Amino acid sequence: MEPSELLACLVRTLERLGIPYLVTGSNATIAYGEPRFTNDIDVVVDLRLNQVPALCAAFPAPEFYVSQPAAETAVRQRHQFHIIHPASGLKIDVIVASDSPFDRNRLRRGRRLTAGADLKVWFGSPEDVILKKLEYFREGGSDKHLSDIAGVLKVQGPRVDRQYIAEWAERLGVSELWQMVVERTT
Repeated sequence: MEPSELLACLVRTLERLGIPYLVTGSNATIAYGEPRFTNDIDVVVDLRLNQVPALCAAFPAPEFYVSQPAAETAVRQRHQFHIIHPASGLKIDVIVASDSPFDRNRLRRGRRLTAGADLKVWFGSPEDVILKKLEYFREGGSDKHLSDIAGVLKVQGPRVDRQYIAEWAERLGVSELWQMVVERTT
């Protein structure tokens, strides 16, 4: 299975089940910025406990591995769980949206983009993807997050709402990192 096939399977399943979602992480920075390899799909979902059985059933063993108890725990704790395609090594990180102002806001700000020939996908906005990448950099220090941000800023240019990012960066405690990125990319 190719990453694009897994993304299509995921998106069609979420939309069929009526589960609000946003593709984020590396796939979103690739959509808005510069290409790079990634073997996982990060998706934020507004998943309800009663939707978990149908979601898990849509990714049946042995083609996929998903733990329904782990998914139920993730919904209760507003955390994440994984859907794995063992034959390809591809993984979906299913991130259950919190009830934070940022998560509520970013779910409303999603953008519908074409991925591949005929697949319409809800992606996190470029600004919200950048903000999450700043948080990931703060947590782990990986330069790939800064490279992803730089790629989005380079490709999207003035279409990125830098004021929005500055305001939320302050609220999320990453304003110093945002300033560092701005200085490096100007």
